[in-house]
Amino acid sequence: MNKKLRVKNTVPSVENHYGFTLLEILIAIFIFAVVMSTIFGTFNAVISRTDAIKNGMGGFEMARTCFNRIASDLNAIYIEQKPLYHPPDFDDPPDPYRLVGIETFAGNKSFSQLRFASTDHLSMTRNIENGIAEIVYYVKEQGYPESEFVLKRSDVVYPYDEDYEFEEKDSDPVLCEDIEAFSILYFDKDENEYEKWDSDSDFLKYSTPYALKIKLKIKSNNGSYTFDTKIALPVYREKSD
Repeated sequence: MNKKLRVKNTVPSVENHYGFTLLEILIAIFIFAVVMSTIFGTFNAVISRTDAIKNGMGGFEMARTCFNRIASDLNAIYIEQKPLYHPPDFDDPPDPYRLVGIETFAGNKSFSQLRFASTDHLSMTRNIENGIAEIVYYVKEQGYPESEFVLKRSDVVYPYDEDYEFEEKDSDPVLCEDIEAFSILYFDKDENEYEKWDSDSDFLKYSTPYALKIKLKIKSNNGSYTFDTKIALPVYREKSD
């Protein structure tokens, strides 16, 4: 008897697999965005800090160079002493070696200006010039359309003409840029403080200061940097009786 063989068609069972839902994808994207924002925020903070340090170092280098130049000039200051020095009479010309510290204006801002005589002359020409020079530190406004202030140094070797008066020159070298403040305080031997000084002045008894305190403020892209130094003069003239 023939038996019919029945073959049962069977389909292998496959486990059910589910994909990500839209909500899960959105949550993952949100978490990724938060993590990346944190990473980039930290990176930008590091870069900004690095730029600030670089700008600060640039300002520091300018201030140090400027202070070194002023200190070098003041350490070679020339001051006539008694009995060679005589207080001037009313109609006498000013002492060519006088020290004068005044306030001047550049643009609409006030800055200190310092004038004195020094043997630390720097020739700006090919001609070798030696001797005592009139040194003047002053701030000048320059730049257009955005104004900026620079600290310059004038250097003129004595003897001066009879009608000689200090004049700012474009050829005077720039010592420091982006100046926000340049101020000088003067101290006598007793540490009394003055904002101005004139060694030809009867008020100061024709004396010269014992020390100077110089303040320099330089601006940068990330703010301003303030530097100051106090320089004691190697020689000074006592008050006249």
